[in-house]
Amino acid sequence: MTDPRTTRPPAVSTGEDTPGVEAFGYHQELKRSLSFTDLLVYGLVFMVPIAPFGIFGSVFQASGGMIALAYAVGGLAMAFTAASYSQMSRAFPMAGSVYTYAGRGIAQPVGFLAGWMILLDYVLVPGLLYLIAAVAMNAIVSGIPVWVWLVGFVVLNTVVNYLGIEFTARINKLMLIGELIVLAVFLVIGVIALAAGKGNGLDALTPIYNSDTFSFSLVFGAVSIAVLSFLGFDGISTLAEENRDSARSIGKSMIAALALAGTLFIVQTWIAALLVPAPDTLISEGDAGGTAFYDAAEAASGHWLYVVTAVATAIAWGFANSLVAQAATSRLLFAMARDRQLPSFLAKVHPTRRVPVNATLLVAAVSLVLGLYMNSRDDGISLLSTLVNFGALSAFLLLHVSVVVHYVVRQKSRDWWRHLVVPVIGFAILAYVIYNAKVAAQELGFVWLAIGLGLLVFLLVTGRKPVLAEEER
Repeated sequence: MTDPRTTRPPAVSTGEDTPGVEAFGYHQELKRSLSFTDLLVYGLVFMVPIAPFGIFGSVFQASGGMIALAYAVGGLAMAFTAASYSQMSRAFPMAGSVYTYAGRGIAQPVGFLAGWMILLDYVLVPGLLYLIAAVAMNAIVSGIPVWVWLVGFVVLNTVVNYLGIEFTARINKLMLIGELIVLAVFLVIGVIALAAGKGNGLDALTPIYNSDTFSFSLVFGAVSIAVLSFLGFDGISTLAEENRDSARSIGKSMIAALALAGTLFIVQTWIAALLVPAPDTLISEGDAGGTAFYDAAEAASGHWLYVVTAVATAIAWGFANSLVAQAATSRLLFAMARDRQLPSFLAKVHPTRRVPVNATLLVAAVSLVLGLYMNSRDDGISLLSTLVNFGALSAFLLLHVSVVVHYVVRQKSRDWWRHLVVPVIGFAILAYVIYNAKVAAQELGFVWLAIGLGLLVFLLVTGRKPVLAEEER
C-alpha cells in the first residue's frame, strides 16, 4: 500500500453524481438499499421525537424553567453541525462518520482521535438507552427486575440488527409512527387542558424567556444536557455506504431530521412546562424520580396519560432508539477496523445479510455489561449521560475544523459561508456549551481523551500508524 501521506484529497463534487467507496480504495461490501425517506426516518428514530419525555425534569431544572429556550439553542447549535456534516458527507461518502471526515479532511491521526471521542458517544449510548428503558419498565411493572428488562431489550435489538439493514429500516418506520401518535395525543390534550384553564400558572412565555433567572451560562449549561435529545442525526452519516441515492441525500436527510425533531422538542417541552406541577420545586429540588414529564401529562388528563407517556418512553428509548444506535455504532467500529485502528475481526461483514456482524455482536455485549454495571450505581444514568454528551460534542468540534481544512485550505474553496463561516460559528457554540457543562463531564471526558492519545502513541510506536485506503487517481 502506498504511503497515505501522498494521497490527494478528492476534488470537490459539484454535481449529483458522487464516486463510490471504490474511488477511495475500498470495496463496496455493505448493501446499498436505503432511500432518502429511510435515512430521514432513521435519523428521527435515533433522535426519538419524544426524547424530552425522559430528561424533561433535568433540563427544566438546569435551565431555570426556560426549557424551550434550551432546546431552541441546542437545535441551532446542531444545525451548524448538520451543515458541516452535509459538506463532508459529499466529499467522503463512506461509513465512519466524523472518524472518516476528520481523518481524510485533516490527517489520519486526527481522524483516529475524532473516532475515539465519538466512540464515547456511540459505544456508551446504547447502554444508556437500555438502562433508562429498563428502569422505566421496572417502575411500571415492578415484579420484573431491571436486569431482566435490560437483557430482553439487548437480545431483541441484536436479532433485528442481525437480520439486515432493510429489516431494521422497516421496524424504524413502525416505531416512528407509534411515537408520533403518542406525541400527538399529548400535544392535543395538553393544548385543550391549557385552554380550559388548567396548568401551573406560569406565564406563557416563561419557558422561552424569564428575565428573573436568565443568564448565558445558565442556558448553555442546560443545552449541554438537552443536546442528548438531538444526538442521533449524525448517525445518518454512518449509513453512507448503504445509501442508494446521491451522497447529497445524506446531508439533506440530516438537516430535515434535525429541523423536524427540533420543532417537536420545542413545542412539547413548552406545553409540558406550563402543565408540570410545582415548577419552582422542580427547579430547586430537581427530578430524582425522572417523572416530571409524566406528572405534566397526568395534570393534563389524568393517570392514564401518565402511563401512556411513560410506556412510550420506555419503548422508544429501549427498542426504537437503541436499535438504530446499535446499528450506527457497529458501522463506526466497522470503519475503524477496516482502517486497522481496531481489531480486524470487527470489519467482518456477513456474507448474506451484508451487515458488520461481529461489530454488531460486540456492541450488544458491551451494552449489556455496561447497563448491568451502571444499574448497580446510584449515579449510573447521570454518569453515562454526561460522558455521552461530552464525547459527541468534542468530536463535532473536529468535524467543523475538518470542513475548513479540507475545503478552504486544501481545495481553495471560496464558498466562505458554507466552508468557513458556518463551521466557525458551529465550533464556537459547541465550545461554549462544553465550557458550561458539568465539571464531572469535563473531567471524565478529558480522561477518555488522554487514553485515546496514549493509544494513538502506542499505535504509532508499534508501526500501526493510521492508514486509510488510497483513492483512485
